[in-house]
Amino acid sequence: MKGLILAGGSGRRLRPLTHTSAKQLVPIANVPILHYVVADLVGVGITDIGIVVGDTAAEVMASIGDGSRWGAKVTYIAQDRPLGLAHAVVVAGPFLGDEPFAMYLGDNMFEDSLDGVVDGFDGCSAARLLLARVDDPSAFGVADVAPDGTIVGLAEKPEEPASDLALVGVYLFGPRIHEAVRAIEPSARGELEITDAIQWLLDAGEVVEHRVLEGWWIDTGKKDPLLECNRLVLDRLGGDGVVVDGDAEVVDSTLVGPVVVAAGARISGSTVGPYVAVGARCAIEGSTVEHSVLMDGAVVSDLDRLTGSVLGRSAEVTGSPGDQVDLSVLLGDHSVVDARSSEGGTGG
Repeated sequence: MKGLILAGGSGRRLRPLTHTSAKQLVPIANVPILHYVVADLVGVGITDIGIVVGDTAAEVMASIGDGSRWGAKVTYIAQDRPLGLAHAVVVAGPFLGDEPFAMYLGDNMFEDSLDGVVDGFDGCSAARLLLARVDDPSAFGVADVAPDGTIVGLAEKPEEPASDLALVGVYLFGPRIHEAVRAIEPSARGELEITDAIQWLLDAGEVVEHRVLEGWWIDTGKKDPLLECNRLVLDRLGGDGVVVDGDAEVVDSTLVGPVVVAAGARISGSTVGPYVAVGARCAIEGSTVEHSVLMDGAVVSDLDRLTGSVLGRSAEVTGSPGDQVDLSVLLGDHSVVDARSSEGGTGG
């Protein structure tokens, strides 16, 4: 079985962070999301992997390389414009051939093992979908499941969902999907929808299986879900939940686990944690930082409290000693926020 990872989306919901970087490379617990996806596939024996890339191709390729660090072989597949998940299957056709394959969205993370999803799938069934129960199914692709457990229909972001079972973003396909993606027409939003392609398979009498997640699932495309995913992954840390790289420096500071600190970071006179990922070469001085992700080179200084925040690469936030500032921000790379008050006292 081959693997197909989709990493060509524009990441509009995480702007300004994704104006200058790929959303799939935003770190969770200091590891890019895309690295978790590759590791998941390799973990179930899928080592021949195609990655569909778009405008951020150079950054994705620099991060993943040839895949050898995971024991994988990676082929990059160009998608000129993000014209839908089914379109990604079209452009990946020459790489995929007639083999069954697992398609995995490059910005999704979930708790369950991938083993239970791929076990026993040989392409004789046209597809197998991974589903999760959600509170707001109208925001997702939704499966209509009959009482006997079979999938009888799919809809993309329906106004009146047939169930609370959303498509998670992991799909297994047999070779007939190639016929389906070429048979469908673009949707109202101008994209070839994978839900339409799967519906085409159903209408053609093909069997579409499914599995339902038992653990958590996070679509990391927005700030708050991304921070929630960071929290869930950091909760896996053992012991006191504090991991500091040997090349990091912590001086006169308190680390409240779970927290991870990458190489080259320096923390002085600060309280950091819980649920903070401090990237490489970050600097935190005279500040309190909680529930946040700081990407490589980010700087926080003299800030009373930074919480619920994502700071892009080399972003800077500066406050004043004694000012009571409670700040929550989403900053793009190299952004600067001056939270200092000219009169002291309370900021916001």
